[in-house]
Parts: sequence; structure tokens; C-alpha cells
Amino acid sequence: MSTPDRRELFAAIAALGIGPVTFQRALAARVADPPKPPTTVTAEMVEDAEWISGITLTEDDRKEVARSLTASLRGLTAARAVALTNDVGPAIQFNPAPGAAPYTGPRGTVTPSRVELKKPAKDDDLAFLPVTRLAHLLRTKQVSSVELTRLYLDRLRKYDPVLKCVISFTEDLATRQAKQADAELAAGIDRGPLHGIPWGAKDLIAVPGYKTTWGAEQYKDQQVHLAATVAKRLEEAGAVLVAKLSLGALAYNDAWFGGRTNNPWDVRQGSSGSSAGSACAVAAGLVGFAIGSETLGSIVSPSTRCGVTGLRPTFGRVSRHGCMALAWTMDKLGPMARAVEDCALVLGAVHGADRLDPTAVDRPFTWPAKTPLSELRVGYVADDRKEDDRAELKVLKGLGVTLVPVTLPNRLAGMISGTILNAEAGAAFDELIRPGTLDKIGKLWPTSFRASHFVTAVDYIRANRVRTLVMREMAKVMEDVDLYVGGNDLVVTNLTGHPTVCLPNGLTKRNGVEVPTALTFTGRLYGEAELLAVAKAYQDATGHHLKRPPQDKWVAEAKG
Repeated sequence: MSTPDRRELFAAIAALGIGPVTFQRALAARVADPPKPPTTVTAEMVEDAEWISGITLTEDDRKEVARSLTASLRGLTAARAVALTNDVGPAIQFNPAPGAAPYTGPRGTVTPSRVELKKPAKDDDLAFLPVTRLAHLLRTKQVSSVELTRLYLDRLRKYDPVLKCVISFTEDLATRQAKQADAELAAGIDRGPLHGIPWGAKDLIAVPGYKTTWGAEQYKDQQVHLAATVAKRLEEAGAVLVAKLSLGALAYNDAWFGGRTNNPWDVRQGSSGSSAGSACAVAAGLVGFAIGSETLGSIVSPSTRCGVTGLRPTFGRVSRHGCMALAWTMDKLGPMARAVEDCALVLGAVHGADRLDPTAVDRPFTWPAKTPLSELRVGYVADDRKEDDRAELKVLKGLGVTLVPVTLPNRLAGMISGTILNAEAGAAFDELIRPGTLDKIGKLWPTSFRASHFVTAVDYIRANRVRTLVMREMAKVMEDVDLYVGGNDLVVTNLTGHPTVCLPNGLTKRNGVEVPTALTFTGRLYGEAELLAVAKAYQDATGHHLKRPPQDKWVAEAKG
């Protein structure tokens, strides 16, 4: 058997997926035009690759490893010929609470706050009302679902040329659903607080009869012929879908094939992502609420930028069936709205197992929360400021909660998050990487997707073992508190699966324009009721969510 030259060596190693991310640069430098990978791995090839694996072998060991790798290579070559669509997940699932017993009790009930309200005289004031108030107007017959639907569709068409938050209008479906909602409410059939409320879906959520583009040029004509569980449950709750909203290409940032989704507070700035259109449309009063998704900041970040309230529920709270997979052990769906209670009402409609997403679980959610604020312990991450100098802690003290300092396990989490996310994302979109068709998915993903092929299986599993340590550390933190406020915890909590709610926390001036600031609260696993109770009390006490962006100014400027 002839010994392969170095070009063949590096081609074979690449085919096996051996080596850390740094190996990509070495490979590119040594192989300008790689040939077709060989079908046999030799001991010499193994010796030259030892620096990649980080281990040193004897000559006999190399021969044995070469035989094993040759067998693996044949199997992998055959496996790569198997067609795998994005909806085919791995036969392993992430469980954020591995020691918890299965839950077989009641689902829980959701009851909106009682309000007294007359229909606003101005359409703008009506459009910006939270779900709780819109629901009251519908039930007191001061407004119809058809009227609300037309209002939001008109606003979407008016502001979208500047904001670029809509990928597809679903006007025909919305009209049918709104007429049905009005007829049912008139007949005394009440499906719950979302009945008749128009909403928008991030366009990685499949809805039959409409395109599901994932924000990427590659998939701009794609139709997924099934209803995502979250869309189906909202339809069952009587909600009215008015639009499929933009997301950054394949759920990265705010740039999609139609342009960049802009921040309604300052359209010179993107809305952040990847739930770009969901945050933008809610902030601008173009939908009653929206559904976004998060893998590593995609609800919290655009909620922060656009000044809306976003809930990223506990991992597994909401089924992801019918939605684009990016990272199977990190993807989550959640509501984005104008108020904390709106998020609670939406969560009440969509949570729970469906036997279609193997990670979706049944856990109770009851709203309002049963535990009084005075019995809740709220953690905070200490910094250089004194407690009395931190405005958010002053408000929380006034609400009667007990404040407790906490320390988050950021160090370990920061080591592994990129490895896990990129490896899973690379696997999810392997169909694009191997044929080299990465030119139509935006500028941000290609390098990460390519680099994912140089993370070893051993290193991916090691990263997940370190993740277990992060989960254990977070479990210890949460033993002492019911939730905590603030903390630079996006990486930690997206690895551990803990729920976070992000809410507006005032305005600051940037580039001569007032833009929102935000505050986050993070709760125990499946502890959304207590989490949202504290966040609602804080929101009610501060009123920052009542401020509106100046999008009319930007529309006027665009018209010249």
C-alpha cells in the first residue's frame, strides 16, 4: 500500500472531522486544492495527526487506530450519503432538570388581571395596548377582532417599508381567523385571553400555506407543509396570525434576504436579532404580541434593543416541533409583548408536551402566581456599586422582596458555549456545508459552519460534561433564591435552560436619539410564575414599558 502524500493526509483528517477549530487555519494553509479524500487511513497519517488530537501513540497503537479510523471513515462516508432534513434531530436530548420526576398533575390555569377601560379614541393608542386590555375591549364588544386585525395589517404595511420586519403577510388566514373569533365570542364561546388577538410569528415557525424562509436567501421559497405546535396552539387559543416576521438569516442577527430589520427607536440601527421582526413589530405597535426564539440571546437581545418585554421560558417548556432547528440542546421559543402579563398569558396557551418534540415537557404554570412577593428571595450579582446606589434594587426593596447576593458560574460557561452551539449548528446545516453552498445564507454563519467540522466528537462531549458542572453550580445558586435580577448571564442560562424575562428599564441617549435600556430577571427551572410575578411588579412600579418609539418620524423622513 502506498503512503499518501500530505495533501491526502489533510484531506482524510478533514473528512473524519478530527481536530479543534484552530486546525482549520492549518488545513487551509497546507491544502490549497484538496483532492477527494482517500478511503484508507494509515499509521503514518495517524502519526502526523497526533498534534491535532493532543495525544501521543506508540507505533503499534498507530496501526490499530489506523484500522479503526478506516472502518469509521467507511461508515461516515456511507452516513453522509443519507439525506437528512433540518427536522431530523439527533437521538439524544438535553434535559435541564435530569433528576426531576415526571409530572402528571394539572396543567395550571391562567387568568388575566381585571381591567376597566374604554376604547381609546385614537388608533395609535389602541394599537399600543397590551393584550390584557385588548382582551377586555373584545369581551366588552368595544372592538372586534376584525377591526383589530385590519388596524394591525394597515400599520404593518405603513411602517414595514422603513422597519423591514415582515417577510410574509398572512392576510387571508388572519381575516378568516378574525371573523371566526368574532362569531365565537358573540355566541359566548371564549377560548381564553388570546381569543381574537392578532399576533406575528418569527419566520422559522411553520404555518401551512405560507412560506417559512428562515430569513435566508437559500430558503426564501421554502414551504413546510405542517403546522408548528406553537402556531397550532395559538390558533386553538383563538389568536389571529397577521404576519410572518423577519429573522436574521438562519437565526443570526437582524440581516435577512430582504435587508436589515431596523430599530423603531432609531432606524439607523438594526433591531438586533435573531428575533428581529418580532421585537420590532411589537415595539412599533404593529401586532398584539409575537413569538420569537432564542439559542443564545435571540429573544433577550432584540427585546433590549427595541424596548419590549420578552420571555425566554425554561428549555422544554414550549414545543419546537415545526420550527427550524439551530442547536437542539439550546433552542427555545417564547413570547415577546408589551407587558410582562402578556407574556404570561401567551405562555399559558403554548406550554406543555406534544409528543412531537421529545424535549417538550409538562410542568404546571399558574397565573397569577400564588406566592406573595414578601415570601420571595431575589438574588443580585454584586458589583462596585452599593445596594443603595442601584435603582433596580431600590425598587425591589420597595416591593417587599428579600435581596440576596449571588455569584454566577460564568467562567466555565464561557469556555464551552461556542463549541456546543457551533457544533450543533454545523450538524443542523451540514447539507449546505459539504456541497459548498454557503453563499446565500448571509455573511455571519459560513465560517462558524465550516469551523464546526474541526471539532472532535470527544471535545463536543467534553464540553457537554463541563456543561453538567455549570448546571450543578447553577442549581446551588438557585437553592438560595427564587430568582435573581441582572447578571451577565446569557451564556450561562442558555446552557442550563433557566428562564429569563427581559423588560424595558428606561431610556438613554445614543447618537442624539433616545433608545431603550433593559433589565433581566432569571428564575428557577419551570419557575416562570414567580419570575413573572416579580417582573410584573417591577414593571408596574416603574412604567418604562409605556413609552413608545418615534417611528412616525422615521417614516416621514423616509418619504422626504
